[in-house]
Amino acid sequence: MANHKATKKDTRQASKRRDRNRYYGKTTRNAIRDLKATEKDEKTYGESLPNVISMIDKLAKKGIIHKNKAANLKSKLSKKVAVKA
Repeated sequence: MANHKATKKDTRQASKRRDRNRYYGKTTRNAIRDLKATEKDEKTYGESLPNVISMIDKLAKKGIIHKNKAANLKSKLSKKVAVKA
């Protein structure tokens, strides 16, 4: 167990950050899942795609996911629009 005041504070902060990052990551994964579910409806898919891409970019910017993973996710989602267009 941490004995120093600063170490205890660091532990609290790390816990908050972990919870926040898990929330943002899960929210984005749910948005991606919902987007994939609307794949059949081209109009809805096209309208929702920029919002999901924005969420993915924010995760990469904050370091929650790696930038290459973000690029791969965006590429896979964008391919589906390109094929339909």
